[in-house]
Amino acid sequence: MRSNICRYWFTEMFGFSGIMFREVKRSCPKAVKAFTVSAAAAAESKAEEKGIEKEEMIEAAPSSLLREEADATGMRASFEKMIREAQDSICAAIEEIDGTKFHEDAWTRPGGGGGISRVMQNGNVFEKAGINVSVVYGTMPQEAYRAATGTAEKGEGKSTEQGKAGRIPFFAAGISSVMHPKNPKAPTVHFNYRYFETDSQMEGGPRGWWFGGGTDLTPSYLFTEDAQHFHGTLKDTCDKHDEAFYPRFKTWCDEYFYNQHRGERRGIGGVFFDDMNDRDPEELLAFATDMANSVVPAYCPLVVKHKDDEFTETEKEWQQIRRGRYVEFNLVYDRGTTFGLKTGGRIESILMSLPLTARWEYDQVPEEGSEEEKLLEACRNPPDDWFAL
Repeated sequence: MRSNICRYWFTEMFGFSGIMFREVKRSCPKAVKAFTVSAAAAAESKAEEKGIEKEEMIEAAPSSLLREEADATGMRASFEKMIREAQDSICAAIEEIDGTKFHEDAWTRPGGGGGISRVMQNGNVFEKAGINVSVVYGTMPQEAYRAATGTAEKGEGKSTEQGKAGRIPFFAAGISSVMHPKNPKAPTVHFNYRYFETDSQMEGGPRGWWFGGGTDLTPSYLFTEDAQHFHGTLKDTCDKHDEAFYPRFKTWCDEYFYNQHRGERRGIGGVFFDDMNDRDPEELLAFATDMANSVVPAYCPLVVKHKDDEFTETEKEWQQIRRGRYVEFNLVYDRGTTFGLKTGGRIESILMSLPLTARWEYDQVPEEGSEEEKLLEACRNPPDDWFAL
């Protein structure tokens, strides 16, 4: 695995042509500058600079979003099949709980790729839920490629003026979701699983590829047995592949979903992983598949358990305050969302992750010893081991 370099994650999480990047501004400011376009530029110039074509809405989703001539087999086809099947199965589970159906929007791009957004709004159980899949073809600057692969540190790929001026083709596919229930006792869940490929910047050179993703829980009220069920399901799935995965990815999740200005996590975590290309790709595909398939058993029992719980107006207000924290993280820190907004992605899909309602109160502090304070303490100081509580 590459370390201490800027890593570019091109994904259409929630339908946008975004880049999820780690420490890009600090580590690779030139790469950011090379890829970011001026807000004052014309829309056509933006699209050309980003290397992503404008989406075209279609009436129904095609059987595949891949370029038929090149990608009908191999990892690209396998991963698209996985995320399409996961979208279908998870949507079916949520529809069974809610009793209503998802609305579907689909789009393609002239050069290949596209996406499928499924959204449920003002349902019986869910205030807002969305599950999106996307396939993206595009190009990125040479400097971004070198930053992503670590060749910048080695001085590779800089031998000709033609090489410096060229752009590197990339492929990305992923599934992303956020679900916000109405009842404040039922938690919000987020998950995202993705696969990336980049062509070599030098003829005959190796392609870069990697997997990433994760699943995390954001409750308004903390029920220890629910946290143990959720984390336990994810741990069991991780352990099937490598017992080192869960502790490593649990810590990574706690560190990523952190509202720095509040000094607290967005929720109670789960697992999060990035840059996985350290073993056979088929093995990593199997891991990503199992993780996506663990969403329903990890999350749905918690919604069923709490969807009809009684609650007070004060508890509903607290849920809205916690959702305000959710909005803060997504708009301030989430790399995919913020970059997608800057690069002109499909706005409805970008902002689909946000709750339908949220609340901000001036200097709001939960009462000492209250259930609200209990949740806040878990967000500020997550336990190293949920199972020891």
